[in-house]
Amino acid sequence: MRNILVFIIRYHFLLLFLLLEFLSITLLVNSTYYQSSAILKAGSRVTGQFYTSVSNTTDYLKLRTTNEHLAMENALLRQMKGVSFLRNDTNTFWVNDTLYKQQYKYVVAKVVLNTVGKRNNYIMLDKGSRSGIQKDMAVITSRGVVGTVVNVSENFSWVMSMLNKHTRISGRIIKNGQMGTIVWNGVDHLYGTLTDIPAHVKIAKGDTIMSSGFSYIFPEGLMIGTISDFRVEQGDHFYTIPFKFSVDFNSLQYVYVVRNLMKNEQETLEKSMEGLKDE
Repeated sequence: MRNILVFIIRYHFLLLFLLLEFLSITLLVNSTYYQSSAILKAGSRVTGQFYTSVSNTTDYLKLRTTNEHLAMENALLRQMKGVSFLRNDTNTFWVNDTLYKQQYKYVVAKVVLNTVGKRNNYIMLDKGSRSGIQKDMAVITSRGVVGTVVNVSENFSWVMSMLNKHTRISGRIIKNGQMGTIVWNGVDHLYGTLTDIPAHVKIAKGDTIMSSGFSYIFPEGLMIGTISDFRVEQGDHFYTIPFKFSVDFNSLQYVYVVRNLMKNEQETLEKSMEGLKDE
């Protein structure tokens, strides 16, 4: 306290000058519209330049992370070359054709709204029907499965996140080929649950879970997560398998919307078999 008083006494003329200057500028700004507008404009320009500089500095410091993500995206695109094409070889000759026919296309979209703390979470994307997006399309990132498109407008689309009680997709444990159902327990956005795996199957922590491909929506081999624990409830014959999602849903920025070019053909063929399956 004594030091503060000594400082005020020593610099009281300077402090009085600064106070009077502040009061003068305040009165000047409030007295006329022109002066107020000019000063506010100058202040906005300085503030804008400051935040621009801060943003540029932050972006520069994040270059390494950005480059890592770009490398992951490139790796994903290379991996997609195989799973995006359906082998069309009939062991017969072909003319003016390729060995593979494209089955999946990918549209890049930006996340404009996202929730992770609700029981039923949804994501809004900045692409809609104008970009070719339709209901029942898969949504993924370079790190794995995100969700399914459930509603579309001209310029936007809603995605039912994996963090939703209504989400059910088929997952496969890569190590042993066993398939189960992916659900979310509604508690932690970092963890999901794999069900319907028989209790006699050998599994281990760290085993990888990927999409099975037994769907008209998700291509095969998309990352879903890694097993963090497993148990068999009393009286049950199936595992309850908590796993950690490969995707961090709280940091989503850009995603891929996946279009199955052969979905209609597959659905039509399945419908044609309904009568035969009942016989």
